[in-house]
Amino acid sequence: MFDTLKQRLKAFRNDQEGTVAVEAAVIFPMVMWAFLAMFVYFEGYRQTAINHKAANTIADMLSRETANITPTYINNTKALFDLLAQANGDTKIRVSVIKWARRHDAFRVNWSKVRGNGVTALTHDDLIPLEAKLPTVPNQERMVLIETWSTYEPLFNIGMDDTVINTFVFTRLRFAPQLRFGT
Repeated sequence: MFDTLKQRLKAFRNDQEGTVAVEAAVIFPMVMWAFLAMFVYFEGYRQTAINHKAANTIADMLSRETANITPTYINNTKALFDLLAQANGDTKIRVSVIKWARRHDAFRVNWSKVRGNGVTALTHDDLIPLEAKLPTVPNQERMVLIETWSTYEPLFNIGMDDTVINTFVFTRLRFAPQLRFGT
């Protein structure tokens, strides 16, 4: 009996007759998952690039400003980021003006404003771990620092969780020695 079963299994293994439909039914779910996974990852990278371009646009816009920045200006800056980044979820933005202070041998915060929940204004202590990301600049050189956060939600469930996209962009001021915040 065992020999008969062994022969039948061997015959089944060596049998090459069948239909493509059976093979397709086995392979099709894996191919579809791979296709959807590529789409989801591509969209994630595309959204990251869009967010970086939006943050660069805002940093460039602020670096060219010569008038005082108002709370309304900051509100509209966040609205502009939401529009440019095509964000439909909860986004956050932190706009800061920082300068290098030789006497402190560190970057110092001139002012920092936040729009969105869960983010606080930048402080001198918050800048310490960020200094590795910042360039070497002359004494008293000021820069606009834009940080944004948005969430990428995959369109299809491929096993990827929602991902927070964080951008960090700095630009030196172009037309004025400093950018002031005031009413």
